Amino acid sequence: MRGISLLLASGGIILAGAASSQDLQGDAASGRKLAGQCRTCHGLEGYARIPVAPHIGGESAEYVRGQLTAFRDGERRNEMMSVVAAALTDQQIADLAAWYSSQDATATLAADPADAPQECVSCHGADGMAVIDGAPNLAGENSTYLLAQLKAFQRGERQSEVMQDIVSGQDDAQLRAAAEWYSAIALEIAKPQ
Repeated sequence: MRGISLLLASGGIILAGAASSQDLQGDAASGRKLAGQCRTCHGLEGYARIPVAPHIGGESAEYVRGQLTAFRDGERRNEMMSVVAAALTDQQIADLAAWYSSQDATATLAADPADAPQECVSCHGADGMAVIDGAPNLAGENSTYLLAQLKAFQRGERQSEVMQDIVSGQDDAQLRAAAEWYSAIALEIAKPQ
């Protein structure tokens, strides 16, 4: 019986060691410290400072974890992010996700929501605020960044079965219209209290 207990305890240790960043509890305070390396492009609170970087403040922890893990593991590539994420541990990814998801992002839609790109609203909302955890917020993103991402999905450079199906039959004018819709929405990201 004692041998079985030791075996089970050893198995538990092995299983615990195999936990991914999705399973780890992130610490927002530790994530804030790590976010210092992100501030040049994404800003400390996640409001992007350069047009080729997305706003990440207020994104769901699931989305931030997924993207950082994809960059780290080479499933998604970007000249800067692939290098930065390569050194991140699962715990650091969980901490960054906790920090950026703790930000309060709000969108102000000035246009008629009925005019929103209908193929986008079920995941990203008419106001650009994601309505499902796995989708990013699009409100206030730079239209050049959004268009580049849509075309990357279309070319298969970014992988998402849902996104690739949606953009596969769209021409440049349709992609540009969706990008411009979401970039026109006012976004505010507030620090957590």
